[in-house]
Amino acid sequence: MTEDKTLNTASRYRQLAELRLLVGALGERELHGWWPTSFFSKSAKMFLEPVFPRTSLLAQYNGNLEAARRTHDEHLSVGSFHVFRLPEEAEQDIYDLVASMSPDELDDILIKDKTAGMAALLNLADGQAEVAEGPSLCGDIEDILGGSALSRVASVYHQAFENGTRAYPYFEKSS
Repeated sequence: MTEDKTLNTASRYRQLAELRLLVGALGERELHGWWPTSFFSKSAKMFLEPVFPRTSLLAQYNGNLEAARRTHDEHLSVGSFHVFRLPEEAEQDIYDLVASMSPDELDDILIKDKTAGMAALLNLADGQAEVAEGPSLCGDIEDILGGSALSRVASVYHQAFENGTRAYPYFEKSS
Protein backbone atom coordinates (compact mmCIF):
# COMPACT_ATOMS: atom_id res chain seq x y z
CA MET A 1 0.00 0.00 0.00
CA THR A 2 2.81 2.45 0.81
CA GLU A 3 4.41 1.69 -2.56
CA ASP A 4 1.11 2.46 -4.35
CA LYS A 5 0.75 5.73 -2.43
CA THR A 6 4.33 6.70 -3.32
CA LEU A 7 3.71 5.86 -6.98
CA ASN A 8 0.50 7.89 -6.99
CA THR A 9 2.24 10.83 -5.34
CA ALA A 10 5.07 10.69 -7.88
CA SER A 11 2.55 10.56 -10.71
CA ARG A 12 0.62 13.56 -9.35
CA TYR A 13 3.83 15.51 -8.84
CA ARG A 14 4.86 14.73 -12.40
CA GLN A 15 1.54 16.12 -13.61
CA LEU A 16 2.06 19.22 -11.47
CA ALA A 17 5.56 19.63 -12.92
CA GLU A 18 4.14 19.30 -16.44
CA LEU A 19 1.44 21.86 -15.64
CA ARG A 20 4.10 24.23 -14.28
CA LEU A 21 6.22 23.82 -17.38
CA LEU A 22 3.29 24.33 -19.76
CA VAL A 23 1.78 27.34 -18.00
CA GLY A 24 5.25 28.74 -17.31
CA ALA A 25 6.23 28.58 -20.97
CA LEU A 26 2.86 29.84 -22.24
CA GLY A 27 3.01 32.77 -19.81
CA GLU A 28 6.35 34.04 -21.09
CA ARG A 29 6.74 37.34 -22.94
CA GLU A 30 6.72 35.93 -26.49
CA LEU A 31 3.53 33.89 -26.09
CA HIS A 32 0.99 35.42 -23.68
CA GLY A 33 3.12 37.95 -21.79
CA TRP A 34 1.96 37.19 -18.26
CA TRP A 35 5.55 37.54 -16.99
CA PRO A 36 8.39 39.47 -18.60
CA THR A 37 10.79 36.56 -19.05
CA SER A 38 11.98 34.40 -21.93
CA PHE A 39 13.63 31.49 -20.13
CA PHE A 40 12.31 28.92 -22.61
CA SER A 41 13.32 30.82 -25.75
CA LYS A 42 16.13 29.61 -28.00
CA SER A 43 18.27 32.63 -27.13
CA ALA A 44 17.96 31.92 -23.40
CA LYS A 45 19.01 28.33 -23.97
CA MET A 46 22.08 29.49 -25.96
CA PHE A 47 22.93 31.96 -23.19
CA LEU A 48 22.50 29.47 -20.33
CA GLU A 49 24.20 26.41 -21.82
CA PRO A 50 27.77 27.77 -21.50
CA VAL A 51 27.10 28.89 -17.93
CA PHE A 52 25.18 25.75 -16.88
CA PRO A 53 26.40 23.07 -19.32
CA ARG A 54 24.80 20.10 -17.55
CA THR A 55 21.85 21.84 -15.96
CA SER A 56 20.73 24.51 -18.43
CA LEU A 57 17.17 23.13 -18.65
CA LEU A 58 16.94 23.11 -14.86
CA ALA A 59 18.18 26.71 -14.80
CA GLN A 60 15.49 27.62 -17.34
CA TYR A 61 12.86 25.86 -15.22
CA ASN A 62 13.97 27.63 -12.03
CA GLY A 63 14.06 31.07 -13.65
CA ASN A 64 10.64 30.60 -15.20
CA LEU A 65 9.22 29.18 -11.97
CA GLU A 66 10.36 32.21 -10.01
CA ALA A 67 8.89 34.65 -12.56
CA ALA A 68 5.53 32.84 -12.54
CA ARG A 69 5.59 32.58 -8.74
CA ARG A 70 6.18 36.30 -8.32
CA THR A 71 3.42 37.21 -10.76
CA HIS A 72 0.94 34.95 -8.99
CA ASP A 73 2.02 36.20 -5.55
CA GLU A 74 1.40 39.80 -6.66
CA HIS A 75 -2.23 38.95 -7.46
CA LEU A 76 -3.03 36.65 -4.54
CA SER A 77 -3.18 37.10 -0.80
CA VAL A 78 -0.30 36.09 1.43
CA GLY A 79 -0.63 32.52 2.63
CA SER A 80 -2.47 31.20 -0.40
CA PHE A 81 -1.02 28.41 -2.50
CA HIS A 82 -0.96 28.04 -6.27
CA VAL A 83 0.68 25.84 -8.88
CA PHE A 84 3.89 27.84 -8.56
CA ARG A 85 3.90 27.99 -4.74
CA LEU A 86 3.13 24.78 -2.91
CA PRO A 87 3.92 23.54 0.61
CA GLU A 88 7.67 23.09 1.12
CA GLU A 89 7.65 19.29 1.06
CA ALA A 90 5.79 19.25 -2.27
CA GLU A 91 8.13 21.92 -3.66
CA GLN A 92 11.16 19.82 -2.75
CA ASP A 93 9.68 16.63 -4.22
CA ILE A 94 8.76 18.37 -7.48
CA TYR A 95 12.20 19.97 -7.70
CA ASP A 96 13.85 16.56 -7.19
CA LEU A 97 11.59 15.09 -9.86
CA VAL A 98 12.41 17.80 -12.40
CA ALA A 99 16.12 17.62 -11.55
CA SER A 100 16.09 13.86 -12.14
CA MET A 101 14.48 14.15 -15.58
CA SER A 102 16.74 13.65 -18.56
CA PRO A 103 17.17 16.58 -20.96
CA ASP A 104 15.16 14.62 -23.55
CA GLU A 105 12.36 14.03 -21.05
CA LEU A 106 12.20 17.72 -20.13
CA ASP A 107 12.46 18.76 -23.75
CA ASP A 108 9.48 16.52 -24.60
CA ILE A 109 7.34 18.36 -22.04
CA LEU A 110 8.45 21.83 -23.07
CA ILE A 111 6.33 23.32 -25.78
CA LYS A 112 7.61 23.92 -29.27
CA ASP A 113 5.04 26.59 -30.10
CA LYS A 114 1.88 28.22 -28.78
CA THR A 115 -0.48 25.80 -30.55
CA ALA A 116 1.26 22.71 -29.18
CA GLY A 117 1.33 24.22 -25.68
CA MET A 118 -2.36 25.04 -25.74
CA ALA A 119 -3.18 21.52 -26.97
CA ALA A 120 -1.08 19.95 -24.19
CA LEU A 121 -2.75 22.22 -21.61
CA LEU A 122 -6.19 21.28 -22.93
CA ASN A 123 -5.19 17.63 -22.62
CA LEU A 124 -4.35 18.18 -18.93
CA ALA A 125 -7.65 20.03 -18.56
CA ASP A 126 -9.34 16.80 -19.59
CA GLY A 127 -11.73 18.63 -21.91
CA GLN A 128 -13.14 20.81 -19.13
CA ALA A 129 -13.78 24.45 -19.84
CA GLU A 130 -13.80 26.62 -16.75
CA VAL A 131 -13.74 30.35 -17.32
CA ALA A 132 -12.26 32.55 -14.62
CA GLU A 133 -10.50 35.88 -14.54
CA GLY A 134 -8.24 37.18 -11.81
CA PRO A 135 -7.87 35.23 -8.56
CA SER A 136 -9.94 32.04 -8.61
CA LEU A 137 -10.33 29.88 -5.51
CA CYS A 138 -10.08 26.22 -6.54
CA GLY A 139 -10.37 24.60 -3.13
CA ASP A 140 -8.09 23.32 -0.41
CA ILE A 141 -4.38 22.74 -1.00
CA GLU A 142 -4.97 19.01 -0.57
CA ASP A 143 -7.17 19.12 -3.70
CA ILE A 144 -4.22 20.01 -5.94
CA LEU A 145 -1.73 17.84 -4.07
CA GLY A 146 -4.16 14.92 -4.21
CA GLY A 147 -4.66 15.46 -7.92
CA SER A 148 -8.42 16.07 -7.85
CA ALA A 149 -8.14 19.73 -8.89
CA LEU A 150 -5.37 19.45 -11.48
CA SER A 151 -7.67 19.30 -14.51
CA ARG A 152 -9.74 22.20 -13.14
CA VAL A 153 -6.65 24.37 -12.75
CA ALA A 154 -5.41 23.42 -16.22
CA SER A 155 -8.83 24.38 -17.58
CA VAL A 156 -8.77 27.78 -15.86
CA TYR A 157 -5.34 28.53 -17.34
CA HIS A 158 -6.33 27.24 -20.78
CA GLN A 159 -9.45 29.40 -20.92
CA ALA A 160 -7.57 32.47 -19.70
CA PHE A 161 -4.89 32.04 -22.37
CA GLU A 162 -7.57 31.32 -24.97
CA ASN A 163 -9.63 34.40 -24.03
CA GLY A 164 -6.69 36.78 -23.63
CA THR A 165 -7.41 37.28 -19.92
CA ARG A 166 -5.38 36.44 -16.84
CA ALA A 167 -6.43 34.00 -14.17
CA TYR A 168 -4.68 33.00 -10.98
CA PRO A 169 -6.12 29.75 -9.59
CA TYR A 170 -5.24 29.35 -5.94
CA PHE A 171 -5.80 27.12 -2.94
CA GLU A 172 -6.21 27.70 0.76
CA LYS A 173 -4.94 25.55 3.58
CA SER A 174 -7.67 24.17 5.79
CA SER A 175 -7.19 24.68 9.50
